[in-house]
Amino acid sequence: MKVYISVDMEGVAGIATLDQIVRGGSGYPRAQELMTQEANAAIAGAFEGGATSVVVNDSHGTMDNLLHNRLDPRARLVFGAPKAQCMAEGLTDDCAVALFVGYHAPAGAPGVLAHTFSAYFGEVRIDGARVSEAEVNGLYAASLGVPVGLVTGDDVIGAIASDVFAGATVVTVKEAHGFSATDTVAPSVALGLVREGAAHAVAGAASLPRPAAGTPLRLEVDMPSPVAAELSACIPGCTRTADRTVAAVLESAEDVLGLITVLYELALSSERARQAITNRR
Repeated sequence: MKVYISVDMEGVAGIATLDQIVRGGSGYPRAQELMTQEANAAIAGAFEGGATSVVVNDSHGTMDNLLHNRLDPRARLVFGAPKAQCMAEGLTDDCAVALFVGYHAPAGAPGVLAHTFSAYFGEVRIDGARVSEAEVNGLYAASLGVPVGLVTGDDVIGAIASDVFAGATVVTVKEAHGFSATDTVAPSVALGLVREGAAHAVAGAASLPRPAAGTPLRLEVDMPSPVAAELSACIPGCTRTADRTVAAVLESAEDVLGLITVLYELALSSERARQAITNRR
């Protein structure tokens, strides 16, 4: 049984501040350790639950955060960026179940380090509803016939996951006390919870309902500036619907993730250009 694990950083126990999640921050090396440990806990749990192979996708920021020499050698690792399917890269239709570890709330929600794919996106909506990264990646999984069996993170994403993913195991390792403040269990406790949750999710994968991904899907993204929205509207199929908003109607969840990946890069480059101009003044 093949199991897929997408690992983010913001929802990991012991992580709540910007200096932890940004490469070069004083807390980043410690956050790498915590992220790697939770990834290993999920891998171990997956094998305990009956997995015969595990694929792990490093899904945070530069997507090169996990400490490779400390990762459980039984798993294969997908890392680096950009990747066409972003946080769902490496997920295939022969996977029995998808596990989302270290996930967080969407932009606009009161969760720890809440955002949706890019810190520069104001909000991401599908068919008019605000969505989290878990929901978008879950749509892609559904398009492949793969159920989401586990979501771990703070209490805000946990509540969303409980509503969205029928039968999924939800593991809450911390409670949001603000954007960069949390009440967290000790990392050692979180490892046991994640491992147990992964084992339970994989063992019960066969009984999870096979989701259906309806199409077409209307994607809307609030970009960081009018210039970013103007550039994004040059993408075939994209329309600028407001000063900073672009929208597109897409025929597959794969196309949704692909467009988000391109918009992410446009948002990043436009903000870097803006900052460079500001620094010259």
